[in-house]
Amino acid sequence: MAKITYVEHNGTKHVVDVANGLTVMEGARDNNIPGIEADCGGACACSTCHVYIHPDWVEKLPAKDDMEEDMLDFAFEPDPVRSRLTCQVKVSDALDGLVVQMPEKQI
Repeated sequence: MAKITYVEHNGTKHVVDVANGLTVMEGARDNNIPGIEADCGGACACSTCHVYIHPDWVEKLPAKDDMEEDMLDFAFEPDPVRSRLTCQVKVSDALDGLVVQMPEKQI
C-alpha cells in the first residue's frame, strides 16, 4: 500500500492509501478525488486522468510508453517532463509518498 497525495489545482490536498496493484487513477476514483475524470476507465484512450508529478518523483516512476506519450498530446497544458496519465502508473510500496497535482482542467 502507498500513501499518495493528490493536489487539486486550487491547492486542496487529499492524502489517501492506495492498494498495491491499482493505478494512481483508480486510487483517485475509488476515493472520490476531484480533478481526475478518467472518462475511458483506464484504457489509455483519453487524457482525462492527466496530472503533474511532483519533481522529486519524476525519475522514480517507470518511463512513459509510446501510447501514453501520444495521449498526453491531448492533455491540457502538458509538461514534457512532469505530465503523466494516472491510469498508466501502477501503485506499489515504492510509490509511498507520491505527490501528484491536477491541472486546471481535463480535456
